[in-house]
Amino acid sequence: MASRRKEYQEDAKLRVFQIISNNPQLTSRELAQKVGISNGSAYYLLISLIDKGYIKFGNFKNSAQKTKYSYLLTPKGIREKSFITSKFLVRKKQEYKLLKKEIAELERDVGSKI
Repeated sequence: MASRRKEYQEDAKLRVFQIISNNPQLTSRELAQKVGISNGSAYYLLISLIDKGYIKFGNFKNSAQKTKYSYLLTPKGIREKSFITSKFLVRKKQEYKLLKKEIAELERDVGSKI
């Protein structure tokens, strides 16, 4: 069970990295919606990533509203994103391989009974 939770957390972290890379000006609420997690979880995850040095949090320089912020991946964050992406791809390829095998077996079973 802990393994699934860890995978889910890694997937959420990867999604956060991807979303921030594409749109650093999102609010934590918007980020939570896009990732599919609660606002509290998104806030906790962002703070964790900031504390680890993966994300930098700062004001928009040219913003008329000084309450606007942006999230930027640091070089350390870019490396972490690459590492997590590699692990994600390995895991998904393995899942795909197993699923493909299961589908082939089911097709054989259905074909033999028809």
